[in-house]
Amino acid sequence: MGASPQTVTAYRDTIRLLLLFAAQKTKRPPSRLTIDDLDAVTVGEFLTHLDCDRHNSTATRNARLAAIHSFYRFALPLIPERAHTASQVLAIPQRRHDRAMVSFLTAAETDALLAAPDRTTWYGRRDHALLLTAVQTGLRLSELTGLTIQDVTAIMPGASVHTTGKGRKERVTPLTRQTAAVLHEWLPQTGPSGPVFPTRRGTRLSADAVQRLVTKHAVTAALVCPSIASKHVTPHTLRHTAAMTLLAAGVNTSVIALWLGHASATTTHIYLHADMTIKLRALAPNPRVRH
Repeated sequence: MGASPQTVTAYRDTIRLLLLFAAQKTKRPPSRLTIDDLDAVTVGEFLTHLDCDRHNSTATRNARLAAIHSFYRFALPLIPERAHTASQVLAIPQRRHDRAMVSFLTAAETDALLAAPDRTTWYGRRDHALLLTAVQTGLRLSELTGLTIQDVTAIMPGASVHTTGKGRKERVTPLTRQTAAVLHEWLPQTGPSGPVFPTRRGTRLSADAVQRLVTKHAVTAALVCPSIASKHVTPHTLRHTAAMTLLAAGVNTSVIALWLGHASATTTHIYLHADMTIKLRALAPNPRVRH
C-alpha cells in the first residue's frame, strides 16, 4: 500500500487489540485463531469493548474499524471460501458523530502549563522542552516522539525542525528564539544522537508516556490557573493551541494549513469556528456602512 510508518503502526495496534480480544473470548491463543473467530459478531463486540471498556472516542473507534476493513479487503481474495464472513465484517458501518468545538489553551493557561515541570530535574527539563516545542510548532504526537537530534536546528537565525508527517509530507517548521534557546540548552543532555525527547534509557517516548506527562503537568498547572481543570488537555490540545495562536496573530489559514501539515486548507477552518474574536469582529459596526 505504500502506507506511512504512522499508518502501519496504527493498523498493527488495531490488529493486536482485536487478536487479544478474540483470544480472551475464545480462550485460545492468538496463533490458533481462524477467520471464523473474527466474524462480524466478534468485531462488533470488539467495537463495543473499545467504547465501554477502553473508553475510546468515536473517531478512534472508526479508525480501528477502518483498519479492520482494510485487513478484510486484503484477505478476501485469499480466502474466497470465507467470503460471507468477510463481507459481513465489511458491511459494519462507521459511526456518525458530532464534531466538538476545538479545545485549546489560552495564553495564561499555556504559560501555567509550561511553568509546571520542575526544571531542576532531567525529566522536568525534558518535559518543558517537549511542551514548549509542541505548543509552538503544532507538531502531531507521532512527529514529536519521532523527532531526532538530526531533525533539529537550534541555532538562530534559521532555527527549525524537519519532520515527515501524515501522508509522507515533509515540512520544515521554524522555531521562535525562545524555543530554539530551550532546545539548544536541552539537546546536549540527550546524547549525540537519537530522539530529541527520550526516556531515561535513551529510547523513544511512547504515545501513552507523552499523554501521561501532559496530563500530569496539566494537573499541576491547574493549581495556578484553575481554568485548565475544566479542559481535557491532550497532546493534540497543544497542536490546536499552536494553530489558535497563529490565527490570533493574523496568520492566514492557508499558511496555518501548511504549518500544521494539513492535507487541505479546508481542515483549518475548524479554528475559525473556535475563535470568538473573529465572530465578534463580524458583529462590530462598520463605519463605512450607512444604516
